Amino acid sequence: MKLSKKGEYALRALIDLGIAAMVGRKIVRVSELAENAKLPIKFLEQVMQQLREAGYVASERGKYGGYRLAQPAKQIVIGQVIRLIDGPLAPIGCVSQTAYTRCSCPDESHCGLRMVMLDVRNAISGILDRYTLADVVEVTTRKMLRDGLPLPFSTPPAHELARPKRGAKALTGDGLGHQLLGDYTI
Repeated sequence: MKLSKKGEYALRALIDLGIAAMVGRKIVRVSELAENAKLPIKFLEQVMQQLREAGYVASERGKYGGYRLAQPAKQIVIGQVIRLIDGPLAPIGCVSQTAYTRCSCPDESHCGLRMVMLDVRNAISGILDRYTLADVVEVTTRKMLRDGLPLPFSTPPAHELARPKRGAKALTGDGLGHQLLGDYTI
């Protein structure tokens, strides 16, 4: 299994949307996602469309539209996202649980190569299916805060600052940074 660029971009965008949700950003424009992760915007738009069709993200159209997670980060399993974008995790078809194909080996049940590749597939899926987006977001933000880096999307976009909505609450220190650092500004 090799993670494609498309798979990498999908995971990076989901992590950024998870961080945005954690710091209270309701919506993030694709241009902001691309800029933050240094990704090509046109390719990222295609990836976001695939994630939207699969139900991982939701989109809002319009001048202030963008993307947000469509489900809680703790329900998004990293292995499922990779399977969506890149297909089976198995290095060869005869050990795949989701896309089995018979190999050219004359005796599959006694094939040493198949046995090794089955262990490889089990190890890969065991790790990728153990972690959720919430796990990755938590580790990412914890390390960024530890190293004194600002969390992406922790400030609202200019259009939200310019015109507060009627009855809207001001941003409070409810994010992870406030929990770890008290009243210190990040």
